[in-house]
Amino acid sequence: MAEPIKNKRPDPAVAPTPQNTPLNAAPISSHAQQPGVASINEEDLGSGVAAASIFAHDPRLVSLIQGRLGSLVGKSSGYIESLPVEVKRRVSGLKGIQKEHSKLEAEFQEEVLQLEKKFFAKFTPLYEQRAAIVNGKTEPTEDLVKAGEEDEDKAEGAAVENKGATDGGKVNGIPEFWLSAMKNQISLAEMITDRDEGALKSLIDIRMEYLDKPGFRLIFEFAENEFFTNKIITKTYYYQNESGYGGDFIYDHAEGDKIDWKAGQDLTVRIEQKKQRNKTTKQTRIVKKTVPTESFFNFFSPPKPPTDDDDEAADDIEERLELDYQLGEDIKEKLIPRAIDWFTGEALAFEELDEEDYADFDDDDEDDEDDDSEDHDDEDESEEDEEDGSKPKQEPSECKQS
Repeated sequence: MAEPIKNKRPDPAVAPTPQNTPLNAAPISSHAQQPGVASINEEDLGSGVAAASIFAHDPRLVSLIQGRLGSLVGKSSGYIESLPVEVKRRVSGLKGIQKEHSKLEAEFQEEVLQLEKKFFAKFTPLYEQRAAIVNGKTEPTEDLVKAGEEDEDKAEGAAVENKGATDGGKVNGIPEFWLSAMKNQISLAEMITDRDEGALKSLIDIRMEYLDKPGFRLIFEFAENEFFTNKIITKTYYYQNESGYGGDFIYDHAEGDKIDWKAGQDLTVRIEQKKQRNKTTKQTRIVKKTVPTESFFNFFSPPKPPTDDDDEAADDIEERLELDYQLGEDIKEKLIPRAIDWFTGEALAFEELDEEDYADFDDDDEDDEDDDSEDHDDEDESEEDEEDGSKPKQEPSECKQS
């Protein structure tokens, strides 16, 4: 089942293989020297710059070279074939041992899965109790409240937070619990648009279940809302029948439920309006066109694995499949087990931001500074225009996707 929230593990290193071992052993010593500054010829530097310029202007050449290099990966260098017969026999024996090891690894993964299912059955009553409190069907017991307050007392400023004022009205359950938790989970927050929030406010529970075969299903339950008629929307992740290297289950594909949108409420599309003018009559008309747009609810329409005809787009599809699967894993392993920690934001203390995330923060700061300077520039220009008695020029408004 889910592990406690912890920092991300680094990607496992790829184990070296004898396939790329050179046939002849490398010399123990070499007379080759590290080039110094004086040994770098300006003519050579110029040719290198010229070559880089060629690559920069011809991406197809780069793609061709990468393809040729990629085709060499895994090809034998001739080392194994050159071994004596008795050594080859020993290598075959080691492969036999490895096969036995792989069988045990697959057995281990299967037992881990059964253990996850066993404890998931124990977690389920706790999830049901949580859902009842969130949706105002019941109140927590005094023992549960005291246990939670013990953790709050350890946090700085807890005493101040507990003195929050109320408006005197009765509040049912915990409003917008799941929306708040999802917006604190980085990978999910990036998908949620302002338009989505209206629909996600009606989200009353997120849970999961294991399939009979390797795989799991995420279940999103909604209250009555103005966007769609579905009470339940699910997404199911399937694994391949055969285990992968190391006995791990191999992700195959995902399937999501069709959302029954109410008229004009589909959040996965937007309406574009364009004016068209008839060349003969000179009359204009408004043409409306429906185009896809960003939305969290695209999550329920997962990308399909690439086919043989989609070689050019295969890399893009594979990346989208990986991101889609990781998102499902985050919901299964992080959000559902520790929803209250995401709601309060405490889980963020255990998340390790990638370098890209830090870069985004830096860029935002720089953008803000640039925006401020641009604003000042715009103000100056406006003042100059007003002094001249002319109207300031208006830039066309930017079309933003919600």
